Amino acid sequence: MKTADRPLMILVAGPYRSGTGDDPHKMEANVRAMTETALTLFRAGHLGVTGEALALPLLEAAGSARPGDAAYEEIFHPVAERLLSRCDGVLRIGGASEGADRMVARARAQGKAVYTGLDEIPARR
Repeated sequence: MKTADRPLMILVAGPYRSGTGDDPHKMEANVRAMTETALTLFRAGHLGVTGEALALPLLEAAGSARPGDAAYEEIFHPVAERLLSRCDGVLRIGGASEGADRMVARARAQGKAVYTGLDEIPARR
């Protein structure tokens, strides 16, 4: 098994809106799944991060009224893209998601690691 000399910062990418019909409870469940995965990464010695953790408070501050409105389009995916530029890799979780797939494609284009399961992430020494 590979090991990491230092903690990795890994973007957890999964569905947020996909398959929810913009139902806030379903979107909240998607955020919870990503956050729980980030916690697992933290407990394994790494730093798991989500774009949602940064974007959602900004959307509220910007006065976003609903997913897909002008503030959402301005902020949501650009936050994840900027965050990815600072990460060592991406962990793709969950089901269908155009945005999460975009983060995977960007990570590959930037030469970053792409993981599809927690068991693929190098253990901390």
